[in-house]
Amino acid sequence: MSAHRIDCLQYANWSEKIFRQMREGAVDAVHVTIAYHENFRETVLNMEQWNRWFEQYPDLICQARTGADVRQAKQDGRTAIIFGFQNPSPIEDDIGLVEILHTLGARFMQLSYNNQSLLATGCYEAEDPGITRMGKQVIKEMNRVGLVIDMSHSADRSTIEAADISERPIAITHANPHSWHPALRNKKDDVIRAVTQNGGMIGFSLYPHHLKDKSACTLASFCQMVADAADKFGVKHLGIGSDLCQDQPDTVVEWMRVGRWTKEIDYGEGSASAPGFPPMPDWFKDNRDFGSIEQGLAAAGFDATEVAAIMGENWLRFFDENFGAK
Repeated sequence: MSAHRIDCLQYANWSEKIFRQMREGAVDAVHVTIAYHENFRETVLNMEQWNRWFEQYPDLICQARTGADVRQAKQDGRTAIIFGFQNPSPIEDDIGLVEILHTLGARFMQLSYNNQSLLATGCYEAEDPGITRMGKQVIKEMNRVGLVIDMSHSADRSTIEAADISERPIAITHANPHSWHPALRNKKDDVIRAVTQNGGMIGFSLYPHHLKDKSACTLASFCQMVADAADKFGVKHLGIGSDLCQDQPDTVVEWMRVGRWTKEIDYGEGSASAPGFPPMPDWFKDNRDFGSIEQGLAAAGFDATEVAAIMGENWLRFFDENFGAK
C-alpha cells in the first residue's frame, strides 16, 4: 500500500463537496476541530452532526479512533476523521470528562486557545505563568486515557512545561517556526525542541497568517522552511497540519477569536483592514493540492521516504503510540 497522506488540522465548512475533494486529493486522514469554545453538551451536538455525515457519506468518510482505523480507511478508499478540540472548554471544570470525551472519540485537545484557560496560558496573554494546578492533573489524565495534548495556541512557557510534565509525547498540530515568520502563533526553536525531543510532533500550517509573505508565500519558501526544521529537529517529528478553513464565512473566524469571552472584536493575526479569512496561497487551495506539497518537498531535497514521513507516516506512527490507554 502506498504512503499515507494525513492532515492534522482542518476546520472547513464541511460538505459533500469537501469530502469528495479529500478523496480526489487521496487524503487518508484529517484531524478535524469539533470544538473551539463549546461546552460539553455543545461538543456532543457537534459529534452528533458528524455521526449524521458518517451515515450520509459512508463511501467517503468514517471516524477513526486508532492508527489501525486510518489504515483501514485507506484500504477502503475513505478519509478517516479524527476528532479534536482547540480549547479545553468541552471538559468544563470537570476532569472526569476527559475520559468520557476520549470514549466518544476525541483524540487531541489543546490546553488553551489564545487566552488563559483553567489549564494553561494562550499565546496572546502578556504573562505566562505556565501550567496550572488543574492543568497538571488533566495532563496526567490525558496521558492515562490517550488524549493527546496539543499546544498549538499556547504560550511558550506553558508549552515547554506541558512537554516536560507529560509522560507521553505531545503535539503542536498546526504552527510554523517563529524564526521563519514571527507571527504570535508561530513557535520559537526552544519551544519546538522541547516538544520534539520528548518524541512529539509539529504539523506545519498553511494558514496565510502563519506563512512568510502570507497569501503570497511560495511553495519553495514553505518547503525550505520544512527542510530547515528537519535539520534542527529531525524529519521524524514533522508533519502537516494545514489549518485549512475552506468555505467558511468570516463570522466563523470571528467566533474563533471572540467566542463568548469579550464583547469587542478581536482581530487575532488579522487587522481591522483585513478582518476575515485571508486567501490561501495559490498552490494550496483545498484538499486536492497535497500533491503539490509532496513535489515541493522533493524539490527541497527530501528523498521519497522522507517525503512520505512528513506527508503522513510520522503522524500515523504518533497515532499508533498515543491514541490508546497507557
